[in-house]
Amino acid sequence: MSEKRIRILVAGCGNMGSSHAAAYHQMEAFEICGLVSRGNSNQELNEKLGTRYPLYSDYYEALAETKPDAVCIATYQDTHEDYAVKALEAGADVFIEKPLADSVAGAERVVAAAKEYGRKLVIGYILRHHPSWKKFIELASGLGRPLVMRMNLNQQSSGHAWQVHKKFLSNMSPIVDCGVHYIDVMCQMVRSKPVQVTAIGARLSEAVPEDNYNYGQLQLRFEDGSVGWYEAGWGPMISETAFFVKDVIGPKGSVSIVAKNAGGVGASSNIDAHTKTESILWHHADIDADDRFTKKDEWIDMQDEPDHQELCNRQQRYFYDAIVNDADLSDHMSDAVNSLRIAFACDESVKTGQVVRL
Repeated sequence: MSEKRIRILVAGCGNMGSSHAAAYHQMEAFEICGLVSRGNSNQELNEKLGTRYPLYSDYYEALAETKPDAVCIATYQDTHEDYAVKALEAGADVFIEKPLADSVAGAERVVAAAKEYGRKLVIGYILRHHPSWKKFIELASGLGRPLVMRMNLNQQSSGHAWQVHKKFLSNMSPIVDCGVHYIDVMCQMVRSKPVQVTAIGARLSEAVPEDNYNYGQLQLRFEDGSVGWYEAGWGPMISETAFFVKDVIGPKGSVSIVAKNAGGVGASSNIDAHTKTESILWHHADIDADDRFTKKDEWIDMQDEPDHQELCNRQQRYFYDAIVNDADLSDHMSDAVNSLRIAFACDESVKTGQVVRL
Protein backbone atom coordinates (compact mmCIF):
# COMPACT_ATOMS: atom_id res chain seq x y z
CA MET A 1 0.00 0.00 0.00
CA SER A 2 1.21 3.49 -0.82
CA GLU A 3 2.57 5.68 1.94
CA LYS A 4 0.52 8.64 0.76
CA ARG A 5 -0.97 10.63 3.66
CA ILE A 6 -4.43 11.97 2.95
CA ARG A 7 -5.56 15.33 4.29
CA ILE A 8 -9.20 14.94 5.26
CA LEU A 9 -11.92 17.41 6.25
CA VAL A 10 -14.54 16.02 8.66
CA ALA A 11 -18.01 17.54 8.29
CA GLY A 12 -20.32 16.63 11.16
CA CYS A 13 -18.99 15.86 14.63
CA GLY A 14 -21.90 13.99 16.16
CA ASN A 15 -21.90 10.29 16.94
CA MET A 16 -20.75 8.95 13.57
CA GLY A 17 -18.57 11.93 12.64
CA SER A 18 -16.67 11.79 15.92
CA SER A 19 -16.10 8.04 15.49
CA HIS A 20 -14.74 8.53 11.97
CA ALA A 21 -12.59 11.43 13.19
CA ALA A 22 -11.21 9.20 15.94
CA ALA A 23 -10.28 6.66 13.25
CA TYR A 24 -8.47 9.30 11.18
CA HIS A 25 -6.78 10.65 14.29
CA GLN A 26 -5.13 7.33 15.16
CA MET A 27 -4.27 6.32 11.56
CA GLU A 28 -0.95 7.38 10.06
CA ALA A 29 -2.64 7.29 6.64
CA PHE A 30 -4.80 10.35 7.36
CA GLU A 31 -4.25 13.90 8.55
CA ILE A 32 -7.31 15.83 9.72
CA CYS A 33 -7.22 19.34 8.28
CA GLY A 34 -10.46 20.59 9.80
CA LEU A 35 -13.57 19.74 11.83
CA VAL A 36 -16.89 21.24 10.75
CA SER A 37 -20.04 21.55 12.84
CA ARG A 38 -22.83 24.08 13.20
CA GLY A 39 -22.71 23.90 16.98
CA ASN A 40 -19.88 23.28 19.44
CA SER A 41 -19.54 19.54 18.84
CA ASN A 42 -16.29 20.11 16.92
CA GLN A 43 -14.83 21.86 19.98
CA GLU A 44 -15.93 18.98 22.18
CA LEU A 45 -14.37 16.52 19.74
CA ASN A 46 -11.07 18.42 19.80
CA GLU A 47 -11.08 18.17 23.59
CA LYS A 48 -11.94 14.48 23.47
CA LEU A 49 -9.09 13.77 21.05
CA GLY A 50 -6.71 16.06 22.92
CA THR A 51 -5.96 18.03 19.76
CA ARG A 52 -6.25 21.46 18.19
CA TYR A 53 -7.53 20.69 14.72
CA PRO A 54 -8.83 23.78 12.87
CA LEU A 55 -12.53 24.35 13.58
CA TYR A 56 -15.16 25.60 11.14
CA SER A 57 -18.86 26.34 11.34
CA ASP A 58 -19.35 26.74 7.59
CA TYR A 59 -18.71 23.71 5.38
CA TYR A 60 -18.18 25.62 2.14
CA GLU A 61 -15.69 27.98 3.79
CA ALA A 62 -13.81 25.01 5.24
CA LEU A 63 -13.73 23.23 1.88
CA ALA A 64 -12.35 26.30 0.12
CA GLU A 65 -9.79 27.12 2.81
CA THR A 66 -8.41 23.65 3.59
CA LYS A 67 -8.44 22.24 0.02
CA PRO A 68 -8.56 18.67 1.35
CA ASP A 69 -7.64 15.48 -0.48
CA ALA A 70 -10.77 13.86 0.95
CA VAL A 71 -13.92 14.77 2.86
CA CYS A 72 -15.88 12.77 5.43
CA ILE A 73 -19.55 13.76 5.46
CA ALA A 74 -21.44 12.74 8.62
CA THR A 75 -23.96 15.57 8.77
CA TYR A 76 -27.77 15.41 8.67
CA GLN A 77 -29.23 13.75 5.59
CA ASP A 78 -30.55 16.91 3.95
CA THR A 79 -26.98 18.20 3.45
CA HIS A 80 -25.46 15.01 2.03
CA GLU A 81 -26.14 15.57 -1.65
CA ASP A 82 -24.84 19.12 -1.94
CA TYR A 83 -21.88 18.63 0.41
CA ALA A 84 -20.76 15.55 -1.51
CA VAL A 85 -21.12 17.11 -4.95
CA LYS A 86 -19.21 20.22 -3.88
CA ALA A 87 -16.39 18.09 -2.46
CA LEU A 88 -16.17 15.96 -5.63
CA GLU A 89 -16.17 19.09 -7.80
CA ALA A 90 -13.28 20.39 -5.67
CA GLY A 91 -11.27 17.25 -6.48
CA ALA A 92 -11.72 15.50 -3.14
CA ASP A 93 -12.56 11.84 -2.57
CA VAL A 94 -15.61 11.36 -0.36
CA PHE A 95 -16.61 9.09 2.48
CA ILE A 96 -20.27 9.73 3.25
CA GLU A 97 -22.56 8.30 5.89
CA LYS A 98 -25.73 6.57 4.74
CA PRO A 99 -28.13 7.44 3.34
CA LEU A 100 -26.24 8.75 0.34
CA ALA A 101 -28.83 11.51 -0.16
CA ASP A 102 -32.36 12.41 0.86
CA SER A 103 -33.78 11.43 -2.53
CA VAL A 104 -33.01 8.88 -5.23
CA ALA A 105 -32.32 11.64 -7.74
CA GLY A 106 -29.90 13.19 -5.25
CA ALA A 107 -28.07 9.90 -4.78
CA GLU A 108 -27.79 9.45 -8.54
CA ARG A 109 -26.43 12.99 -8.84
CA VAL A 110 -23.69 12.26 -6.26
CA VAL A 111 -22.68 9.04 -8.02
CA ALA A 112 -22.64 10.82 -11.39
CA ALA A 113 -20.35 13.51 -9.93
CA ALA A 114 -17.95 10.88 -8.56
CA LYS A 115 -17.72 9.32 -12.01
CA GLU A 116 -17.46 12.67 -13.83
CA TYR A 117 -14.60 13.93 -11.65
CA GLY A 118 -12.87 10.56 -11.30
CA ARG A 119 -13.04 10.54 -7.49
CA LYS A 120 -13.69 7.76 -4.99
CA LEU A 121 -17.06 7.64 -3.24
CA VAL A 122 -17.52 5.29 -0.29
CA ILE A 123 -20.87 5.07 1.51
CA GLY A 124 -20.91 4.13 5.21
CA TYR A 125 -22.62 0.74 5.06
CA ILE A 126 -21.07 -0.39 8.31
CA LEU A 127 -22.41 -3.96 8.23
CA ARG A 128 -20.38 -4.64 5.07
CA HIS A 129 -17.25 -4.38 7.20
CA HIS A 130 -18.39 -6.64 10.03
CA PRO A 131 -16.91 -10.17 9.75
CA SER A 132 -19.88 -11.73 11.52
CA TRP A 133 -22.41 -10.10 9.21
CA LYS A 134 -20.32 -11.25 6.24
CA LYS A 135 -20.55 -14.79 7.61
CA PHE A 136 -24.28 -14.38 8.22
CA ILE A 137 -24.79 -13.33 4.59
CA GLU A 138 -22.57 -16.17 3.34
CA LEU A 139 -24.49 -18.84 5.28
CA ALA A 140 -27.88 -17.38 4.38
CA SER A 141 -26.92 -17.36 0.71
CA GLY A 142 -26.43 -21.14 0.89
CA LEU A 143 -29.87 -21.98 2.29
CA GLY A 144 -31.45 -22.43 -1.14
CA ARG A 145 -34.24 -20.38 -2.69
CA PRO A 146 -36.56 -18.77 -1.91
CA LEU A 147 -35.35 -17.10 1.28
CA VAL A 148 -37.46 -15.62 4.06
CA MET A 149 -35.56 -12.77 5.73
CA ARG A 150 -36.73 -11.34 9.07
CA MET A 151 -34.91 -8.34 10.57
CA ASN A 152 -35.46 -5.30 12.73
CA LEU A 153 -33.72 -2.50 14.60
CA ASN A 154 -36.03 -0.67 16.96
CA GLN A 155 -34.43 1.98 19.16
CA GLN A 156 -35.89 3.19 22.44
CA SER A 157 -34.52 6.72 22.80
CA SER A 158 -34.72 9.54 25.32
CA GLY A 159 -32.78 12.69 26.21
CA HIS A 160 -30.13 13.60 23.62
CA ALA A 161 -30.80 10.44 21.56
CA TRP A 162 -34.50 11.34 21.17
CA GLN A 163 -33.53 14.91 20.27
CA VAL A 164 -31.28 13.54 17.50
CA HIS A 165 -34.02 11.18 16.31
CA LYS A 166 -36.52 14.07 16.19
CA LYS A 167 -34.07 15.98 14.01
CA PHE A 168 -33.77 12.95 11.72
CA LEU A 169 -37.57 12.66 11.61
CA SER A 170 -37.86 16.21 10.33
CA ASN A 171 -36.32 14.91 7.12
CA MET A 172 -36.54 11.13 6.92
CA SER A 173 -38.33 8.06 8.28
CA PRO A 174 -36.65 5.24 10.26
CA ILE A 175 -37.25 2.66 7.51
CA VAL A 176 -35.32 4.84 5.08
CA ASP A 177 -32.52 6.01 7.37
CA CYS A 178 -31.89 2.59 8.98
CA GLY A 179 -33.63 0.42 6.42
CA VAL A 180 -31.01 0.94 3.72
CA HIS A 181 -28.58 -1.19 5.79
CA TYR A 182 -30.89 -4.17 6.02
CA ILE A 183 -32.30 -3.86 2.51
CA ASP A 184 -28.67 -3.94 1.36
CA VAL A 185 -28.10 -7.11 3.42
CA MET A 186 -31.19 -8.77 1.91
CA CYS A 187 -30.08 -7.87 -1.61
CA GLN A 188 -26.65 -9.38 -0.94
CA MET A 189 -28.26 -12.57 0.36
CA VAL A 190 -30.54 -13.21 -2.62
CA ARG A 191 -28.80 -11.39 -5.50
CA SER A 192 -32.19 -11.30 -7.19
CA LYS A 193 -34.13 -8.37 -8.59
CA PRO A 194 -36.51 -6.72 -6.08
CA VAL A 195 -39.94 -6.43 -7.70
CA GLN A 196 -42.44 -5.18 -5.11
CA VAL A 197 -42.69 -3.46 -1.73
CA THR A 198 -45.47 -2.88 0.77
CA ALA A 199 -45.06 -1.00 4.03
CA ILE A 200 -46.96 0.34 7.03
CA GLY A 201 -46.14 3.07 9.49
CA ALA A 202 -47.45 4.86 12.56
CA ARG A 203 -46.90 8.33 14.03
CA LEU A 204 -46.58 7.66 17.75
CA SER A 205 -45.72 11.14 19.02
CA GLU A 206 -46.88 14.72 18.52
CA ALA A 207 -43.17 15.55 18.25
CA VAL A 208 -43.05 13.73 14.91
CA PRO A 209 -43.93 15.86 11.84
CA GLU A 210 -47.47 15.23 10.63
CA ASP A 211 -46.23 13.99 7.24
CA ASN A 212 -43.84 11.44 8.79
CA TYR A 213 -43.90 8.48 11.17
CA ASN A 214 -41.52 7.11 13.80
CA TYR A 215 -42.46 3.43 13.45
CA GLY A 216 -42.40 1.59 10.15
CA GLN A 217 -42.36 -1.93 8.78
CA LEU A 218 -41.61 -2.93 5.20
CA GLN A 219 -42.12 -6.09 3.18
CA LEU A 220 -39.97 -6.77 0.13
CA ARG A 221 -40.58 -9.34 -2.61
CA PHE A 222 -37.86 -10.54 -5.01
CA GLU A 223 -38.05 -11.99 -8.50
CA ASP A 224 -36.86 -15.43 -7.31
CA GLY A 225 -39.73 -15.69 -4.81
CA SER A 226 -37.69 -14.60 -1.79
CA VAL A 227 -39.37 -12.27 0.69
CA GLY A 228 -38.14 -10.13 3.55
CA TRP A 229 -39.44 -7.83 6.24
CA TYR A 230 -37.77 -5.17 8.28
CA GLU A 231 -39.08 -2.86 11.00
CA ALA A 232 -37.64 0.20 12.67
CA GLY A 233 -39.00 2.54 15.31
CA TRP A 234 -37.49 5.44 17.25
CA GLY A 235 -38.58 7.16 20.42
CA PRO A 236 -39.25 6.96 24.16
CA MET A 237 -42.32 4.75 23.60
CA ILE A 238 -40.55 2.00 21.64
CA SER A 239 -40.52 -1.46 23.21
CA GLU A 240 -37.16 -2.93 24.25
CA THR A 241 -38.40 -6.46 23.65
CA ALA A 242 -38.95 -5.69 19.95
CA PHE A 243 -35.30 -4.86 19.44
CA PHE A 244 -33.36 -7.81 18.07
CA VAL A 245 -34.46 -10.07 15.20
CA LYS A 246 -31.95 -11.15 12.55
CA ASP A 247 -33.17 -14.41 11.06
CA VAL A 248 -33.13 -16.04 7.62
CA ILE A 249 -35.03 -19.18 6.56
CA GLY A 250 -34.58 -21.20 3.38
CA PRO A 251 -35.39 -24.70 2.07
CA LYS A 252 -32.16 -26.07 3.56
CA GLY A 253 -32.67 -24.62 7.05
CA SER A 254 -32.15 -21.31 8.81
CA VAL A 255 -29.45 -18.99 10.06
CA SER A 256 -30.04 -16.67 13.02
CA ILE A 257 -27.93 -14.08 14.77
CA VAL A 258 -28.33 -14.72 18.49
CA ALA A 259 -27.16 -11.79 20.60
CA LYS A 260 -27.53 -13.22 24.07
CA ASN A 261 -26.22 -10.06 25.75
CA ALA A 262 -26.67 -7.40 23.06
CA GLY A 263 -30.34 -8.28 22.72
CA GLY A 264 -31.18 -7.68 26.38
CA VAL A 265 -33.10 -4.90 28.10
CA GLY A 266 -31.44 -1.52 27.56
CA ALA A 267 -29.61 -2.69 24.44
CA SER A 268 -31.66 -0.85 21.82
CA SER A 269 -30.25 2.52 22.89
CA ASN A 270 -26.67 1.20 22.92
CA ILE A 271 -25.07 1.82 19.53
CA ASP A 272 -22.52 -0.98 20.04
CA ALA A 273 -25.40 -3.45 20.35
CA HIS A 274 -26.75 -2.52 16.91
CA THR A 275 -24.03 -4.49 15.10
CA LYS A 276 -23.18 -7.19 17.65
CA THR A 277 -23.69 -10.81 16.66
CA GLU A 278 -21.91 -12.77 19.42
CA SER A 279 -22.99 -16.07 17.87
CA ILE A 280 -24.80 -17.51 14.86
CA LEU A 281 -27.20 -20.46 15.09
CA TRP A 282 -27.14 -22.59 11.92
CA HIS A 283 -30.10 -24.96 11.68
CA HIS A 284 -30.09 -27.76 9.09
CA ALA A 285 -33.41 -28.91 7.61
CA ASP A 286 -32.09 -32.33 6.46
CA ILE A 287 -34.46 -35.15 7.50
CA ASP A 288 -34.53 -38.94 7.07
CA ALA A 289 -37.29 -41.29 5.91
CA ASP A 290 -39.03 -40.83 9.26
CA ASP A 291 -38.89 -37.03 8.94
CA ARG A 292 -36.34 -36.79 11.75
CA PHE A 293 -33.45 -34.36 11.63
CA THR A 294 -30.17 -35.91 10.49
CA LYS A 295 -27.89 -33.03 11.47
CA LYS A 296 -27.53 -31.17 14.73
CA ASP A 297 -27.79 -27.42 14.88
CA GLU A 298 -24.43 -25.65 14.84
CA TRP A 299 -23.41 -22.73 17.02
CA ILE A 300 -20.82 -20.48 15.38
CA ASP A 301 -19.22 -18.27 18.02
CA MET A 302 -17.75 -15.16 16.45
CA GLN A 303 -14.24 -14.50 17.73
CA ASP A 304 -13.65 -11.33 15.70
CA GLU A 305 -16.35 -9.12 17.21
CA PRO A 306 -15.34 -5.49 16.54
CA ASP A 307 -17.04 -2.75 18.53
CA HIS A 308 -18.54 0.34 16.91
CA GLN A 309 -15.26 2.27 16.89
CA GLU A 310 -13.31 -0.60 15.37
CA LEU A 311 -15.95 -0.93 12.64
CA CYS A 312 -15.44 2.76 11.84
CA ASN A 313 -11.68 2.14 11.76
CA ARG A 314 -12.22 -0.68 9.26
CA GLN A 315 -14.42 1.49 7.08
CA GLN A 316 -11.69 4.11 6.91
CA ARG A 317 -9.04 1.52 6.06
CA TYR A 318 -11.31 0.43 3.21
CA PHE A 319 -11.69 4.08 2.12
CA TYR A 320 -7.91 4.60 2.17
CA ASP A 321 -7.30 1.40 0.22
CA ALA A 322 -9.88 2.42 -2.40
CA ILE A 323 -8.08 5.75 -2.89
CA VAL A 324 -4.46 4.62 -3.04
CA ASN A 325 -5.10 1.40 -4.98
CA ASP A 326 -7.67 2.94 -7.34
CA ALA A 327 -10.38 0.40 -6.47
CA ASP A 328 -13.37 0.05 -8.78
CA LEU A 329 -16.32 1.16 -6.65
CA SER A 330 -18.96 0.88 -9.39
CA ASP A 331 -20.85 -1.96 -7.69
CA HIS A 332 -20.49 -0.32 -4.27
CA MET A 333 -22.10 2.90 -5.54
CA SER A 334 -24.76 1.08 -7.54
CA ASP A 335 -25.76 -1.02 -4.53
CA ALA A 336 -26.10 2.12 -2.39
CA VAL A 337 -28.43 3.78 -4.90
CA ASN A 338 -30.42 0.55 -5.30
CA SER A 339 -31.02 0.08 -1.56
CA LEU A 340 -32.03 3.73 -1.22
CA ARG A 341 -34.43 3.43 -4.16
CA ILE A 342 -36.11 0.45 -2.46
CA ALA A 343 -36.26 2.26 0.90
CA PHE A 344 -37.96 5.30 -0.63
CA ALA A 345 -40.41 3.02 -2.42
CA CYS A 346 -41.29 1.62 1.01
CA ASP A 347 -41.75 5.17 2.29
CA GLU A 348 -44.12 5.82 -0.61
CA SER A 349 -46.09 2.68 0.28
CA VAL A 350 -46.52 3.85 3.89
CA LYS A 351 -47.78 7.26 2.85
CA THR A 352 -50.07 6.08 0.03
CA GLY A 353 -51.25 2.79 1.50
CA GLN A 354 -50.49 1.16 -1.85
CA VAL A 355 -48.26 -1.64 -3.11
CA VAL A 356 -45.29 -0.16 -5.00
CA ARG A 357 -43.85 -2.12 -7.91
CA LEU A 358 -40.18 -1.63 -8.64
